[in-house]
Amino acid sequence: MQNMEGTTIICVKRDGRTAMAGDGQVTLGSQVVKMTARKVRRIVGKNRGDVIAGFAGSTSDAMTLLERFEKQLDEHHGNLLRASSALMKDWRTDKYLRKLEAMMIVADKSDIFLLSGAGDILEPENGVTAIGSGGGFAQAAAFAMLESTDLPSGEIARRGIEIASRICIYTNDSIILEEVE
Repeated sequence: MQNMEGTTIICVKRDGRTAMAGDGQVTLGSQVVKMTARKVRRIVGKNRGDVIAGFAGSTSDAMTLLERFEKQLDEHHGNLLRASSALMKDWRTDKYLRKLEAMMIVADKSDIFLLSGAGDILEPENGVTAIGSGGGFAQAAAFAMLESTDLPSGEIARRGIEIASRICIYTNDSIILEEVE
């Protein structure tokens, strides 16, 4: 799986609640240029229901994908899988979109999908997925907390980002957290 530098996004599902958290750091080369970016968003509106999305990679590329995903959600009346499939089809077949360097996690109350530029729609078997340079650290922390605590999904996601921020130089502890149930 592609590893995008510059962010950490994690999504955790537990006890009927899905939480997604992301850090706020934006880097340009070796410099931090922003500490409080919002890389996790709640997507609301007509026919959408409660959907959360988080992205890693090139900011402009990720924003383009997020816009396209929102349009697909509208066209598919809030159906997360159909909207994700349509976005993946566009991403792989459109000459412009094919060159975008980003990844996304999208989730609603019942499903979590990791979307990649390779055309993948991956659903985690264990209710946890993460992307970005600190994703592996956050995901490992979440697995440990799921096995050893009764913490809710939101707290696990938040702590996963905090732990990743202590290890990954591209991740900070300015956390945005969104939840759906």
